[in-house]
Amino acid sequence: MTVKDTGHAKAAGDEVAVTGYRGPAPGNGSESFPSVKVAGTGDASASGGISNTGYIGTVTVQRAPREPASWPHQVGVIPSEARSFQHRAEADRLRAAVAGGGTAVLCQVLTGMGGVGKTQLAADYARAAWDKGGLDVLVWVTASGRSPVVSAYAQAGVELCRADPEDPEHAARTFLAWLAPKPGQRPCRWLIVLDDVTDPGNLVANPDDPGNRYSLWPPASPHGRTLLTTRCRDAALYGQDRRRIKVGLFTPAESAVYLTAALDAQGRTEPAGQFAALATELGHLPLALAQAAAYLIDSGDTAAGYRALLADRATRLTDLAPEALPDGQPTALAAAWSLSIDRADTLRPAGLARPMLHLASLLDANGIPQSVLTSEPARAHLAAHRTTTSPGRTRRPKWWPRRRQHLTEPMPPVTLKEAVDALRALDRLSLIDHQPGTSHPAVRIHQLIQRATRDTHTPHQHHQAARTAADALMAAWPDIERDTDLAQALRTNTAALTRHAEDALYRPDVHVVLHRLGHSLGETGQVTAAHSHFDHLADATRSRLGPDHPDTLSAQGNLAFWRGWAGDAAGAAQALTDLLADRVRVLGEDHPDTLATRNNLATWQGEAERTLDIRIDPS
Repeated sequence: MTVKDTGHAKAAGDEVAVTGYRGPAPGNGSESFPSVKVAGTGDASASGGISNTGYIGTVTVQRAPREPASWPHQVGVIPSEARSFQHRAEADRLRAAVAGGGTAVLCQVLTGMGGVGKTQLAADYARAAWDKGGLDVLVWVTASGRSPVVSAYAQAGVELCRADPEDPEHAARTFLAWLAPKPGQRPCRWLIVLDDVTDPGNLVANPDDPGNRYSLWPPASPHGRTLLTTRCRDAALYGQDRRRIKVGLFTPAESAVYLTAALDAQGRTEPAGQFAALATELGHLPLALAQAAAYLIDSGDTAAGYRALLADRATRLTDLAPEALPDGQPTALAAAWSLSIDRADTLRPAGLARPMLHLASLLDANGIPQSVLTSEPARAHLAAHRTTTSPGRTRRPKWWPRRRQHLTEPMPPVTLKEAVDALRALDRLSLIDHQPGTSHPAVRIHQLIQRATRDTHTPHQHHQAARTAADALMAAWPDIERDTDLAQALRTNTAALTRHAEDALYRPDVHVVLHRLGHSLGETGQVTAAHSHFDHLADATRSRLGPDHPDTLSAQGNLAFWRGWAGDAAGAAQALTDLLADRVRVLGEDHPDTLATRNNLATWQGEAERTLDIRIDPS
């Protein structure tokens, strides 16, 4: 063994010690080269270098404490600015870090659904503060778990506080203690950015968890600032000294500017209005716009072509992702919310968030009545598709006597409160917007989260969830529509369900919700719309189930009824005459539907004759 360039050293007995070299270590002028102790070698001495050719019993290397880094100093890497990055109103709110009365806000929390650009806003804020010379220390932390936060703090502790790198937990605590202001000490202007906090519990102390016994929240300091980005809306993230800034979608104008700038840079032009239409269909989500622009550039496709693919239900979001993600994005659009869904599914009541999201993905993105998602059919769906078991609800197998056939004990029913709590779990992770406590509690969900969720359905799951959603709408639909807002919401949600899963509503038969939609339109005075609805329903049923199917005949009867109410009594009577012949042939003379058709025919024949008399003699 040869140890070189160590300075002068000698030792007697059974060891050779090499110490005292204080030159710079490779690659970093602030470090000291480690001391070296070689034991069990016998006597040796050297000047300028030490050589040993005998047996080495023990080699111990100890790193000498490094000098604290000079200020200004940065730990961690700020994400690069996205292409076509544009200033947003949230950036102004972030910079106006002053609360009422002129008190500085020590902690700000950027919250919003995945893909709205929280990280880019935080990076823009940190970069501006650093470039302007307003900071002595900047620490950027990817805070997706407790371990990466501890690692980042430990690195800062080693570089700034001479902490021992072999003990990350102690180094992290040392750094947090160093951040706290101390009398007579030179003030340090610091900014800690905790990006993508997935669980507020990772930042707080938990005496019952050996690896989580101290808080990771930076201390309050008049010279320090903390900035968080998160999808979480937990109350634990907010307090007296923390201000929440909700990050929303791009405005239509911002979306158009973004797409125009991104594609103009590549010499791409599109017909007027195509970018605006594409932005609308992508829900003005910044992540979706960025990946769509990259796809268009890479593929050479047009915005119109991309829109056609997006409208095709057979196309999955994964098919619309560019092969290489832009701006260093870590995940494609389809996977942007997967971790949030996993996290929501662990919240109480465990295992209900995902099946609840499956139902919501088939209804109206702009407002689903809470009564629909908490109805008895919806709760039965949650119980049957609970994705995990919660404490006290373990599935225990039973054995059928003599057959030794393995059975599974059914899960207990889901209560109304548990269904509401499942909505709250999704809301806490910004997967939906749930507005409880209002006269019309409702759920809003971004259309691309719906699309990504539907993409995970197997054909059987899609069909089953669609029929359940239809059952849930019927359960929430009152017999007498006194609440016009609720009735309108139910009609809108039925129309959305039809767009997303129309085939399922015709198999194995026509779901009654399609008839209820038409009658609701007519009963609210929208007679022409009711007639048009049943005209489509009759054609669709005939093509799917055949001309003699009972559902086809029912649709024709309702079409005739609303044709009469639309002012064509003679046409209604003729349609009922044709329907009566079919019902006698298919169902028989005495079937209740046949008798009802006879009665309706007599009514509209009488109305047609009365209308004719009025036209002949208007006096």
